Amino acid sequence: MRPSPRFGLARRSEALFSGGSPLNLPASVFAGATALGFLSYITGIHNATFDRPDGVAKQVGFLWAPNWTFVFMVLLPLFCAFVIELLGFWKHEGRSKLGVQAGRMQSGDSWERKVEASSYTYWVVFLICLLFAGLFQWIEVCLIPLVNGGGNYAMDWGKLALVHPEVISVPEAILFTGMAYLYMCLCFYVFFVGLILLYTVVYDLWRLGEATKGRPDADQIEINEVGLRVLRGIFRCTVLGVLIAICMKIQSSYLTSSGRNVAAWLLSDMSSAFHGRNNVSDGIGYRMPTHFSSLLIVISACVVFLFASVRLRVARHFRVLLWKMAAVVGLLVAGYLLIGAFAGFSILLGVGLLLAIYGLFDPGFGQWRATELGNHQRVS
Repeated sequence: MRPSPRFGLARRSEALFSGGSPLNLPASVFAGATALGFLSYITGIHNATFDRPDGVAKQVGFLWAPNWTFVFMVLLPLFCAFVIELLGFWKHEGRSKLGVQAGRMQSGDSWERKVEASSYTYWVVFLICLLFAGLFQWIEVCLIPLVNGGGNYAMDWGKLALVHPEVISVPEAILFTGMAYLYMCLCFYVFFVGLILLYTVVYDLWRLGEATKGRPDADQIEINEVGLRVLRGIFRCTVLGVLIAICMKIQSSYLTSSGRNVAAWLLSDMSSAFHGRNNVSDGIGYRMPTHFSSLLIVISACVVFLFASVRLRVARHFRVLLWKMAAVVGLLVAGYLLIGAFAGFSILLGVGLLLAIYGLFDPGFGQWRATELGNHQRVS
């Protein structure tokens, strides 16, 4: 009698990205955010204003928070889609192609074994996301202030029941915030699973590439093409990871600022740089746990990109492209770190955002198409 297979979190997590339709996971993330948006509209916290003691009227509605709307409706579904695309290419095309060249496609070197080797990492990330990013953070940021009626955190949609009980009651707020934080911690587990899988792809490609050293030049060209495609996918995912962290920090910094809403705050900062005003010091000192969690996201995404940049064997004429990618990621990280640090930080952030959007559409920055055109011309 064969023993029943044990539950494998690593294999189940990998199946989220590689099993079924490529649309399943991005659509599920988007649907969860949409459901929370509808619930916020039903409860009345989708669009709400809070009059701060210093006289500033701030928009604290759920639908006005980019870290809950734009992140889970746009950025995270795109991140999942890019990871699914890259993972599908590697498992069904790139890995088999390089494995045949390396002559080492053996059962002991299978993709499934590579995934299972990181089982401990999946469990650690799952517990951290569920307990610390979800349960403990919800208790500290939402539950205790709602029950005790205070706390050293800025007012937002989660604690609106304290100032507008006619809009939403405390029990309703506890239930809604509990659902929101549970959804959030599961989504961030999905995000970190995507990063682990990207790391595994790079490690697997590097190991197979090491076995092809000394092979004919034609094989090396094919290896470089596979490596470049993997690097382009990782660059896209890194950019989206930093953009997710930027949205989180923008919302957290906005809540402590004197802006009426997020858009008005950023526009005011942009204009202050041209008119010599300084609105950075107008904020109130609140505790901001989102700053720490967003920093972890930036570090994790950049570590994967750095690992790929070091390990992947990219041809010399593509190293300029790698420097362009690194410059865009570096500019985005600088924009993230300098949010709220000086008047006019939004200008630097806007430049990085424009380059990041271009990089998402064309991660080769024109060089990929030019290379393909040159190859066709040489063939003809």
